[in-house]
Amino acid sequence: MLCINVKHALMRGGGVVEAISVYYEGLKGGRILEAITNASDSVTIAIHLLAAVLSGGAIGLERSLHGHPAGFRTHALVCLASSLLMLVTLYQWKWLPPNITIEAVRMDPTRMAQGIMTGIGFLGAGVIFKEGLSVRGLTTAASIWITAGIGILMGIGFFLPGVLGTLLTLGILSLFRLIEDRVPRQSYAQYYVSFDRHKVMPEDQVRALAIDHGFEIATMSYRITRAGLFEYRMDVRTTKVGRAAGLAKALQNIESVREFRVSTTGT
Repeated sequence: MLCINVKHALMRGGGVVEAISVYYEGLKGGRILEAITNASDSVTIAIHLLAAVLSGGAIGLERSLHGHPAGFRTHALVCLASSLLMLVTLYQWKWLPPNITIEAVRMDPTRMAQGIMTGIGFLGAGVIFKEGLSVRGLTTAASIWITAGIGILMGIGFFLPGVLGTLLTLGILSLFRLIEDRVPRQSYAQYYVSFDRHKVMPEDQVRALAIDHGFEIATMSYRITRAGLFEYRMDVRTTKVGRAAGLAKALQNIESVREFRVSTTGT
């Protein structure tokens, strides 16, 4: 377009001076257009990153309020990192050398998205803790994973599903907790009790003690501890809340009991 304008100036008889003037005006206009484009891209990138931080921070705040290890800062950083990596893919032309041809650039954001979700899986595994039958951190791990997905959406500018995903995630973490607390569910516990070898409580009495406190015995085993004590080991289950405390209090009042442990599962 710039060359055509210069040619028209020469054809009109304006001479070389007018042609040079048109040429420089065109260059000036091109620089202005380039500056506007760069400013627009910068604003767009800032909006994407800010949306990612707000979304991740909102989910992380819910986790922090309930005392979970991965909270406000962790979720905000996960969402921001996912958004940044997607922007690297979308704006390749801004950081690649100018001599790179468009044919050499492979614009496939889905590859980056797959890499992000795979990598975040390892981070989520770090917040899962298992002790016996008790497993904690599964919900937090899932929230980290979906936060990465929301960050990807914010990074590519797919704001509607990103915002809806954030709201739905907050709803699941907050409102579903209230529903879950009101729904009767079966919980498991480990029930260990030890006696001196010559003062071992009969098995039927040990079983009856658990049953009287609302537990159903799933499995039972026996062993001699390193201290030379005879130990009953049981996996028990119940649908009633607070039964473990009652069983522990009853065991505390039995003089022949040397050691005991009642460990409930976690979510």
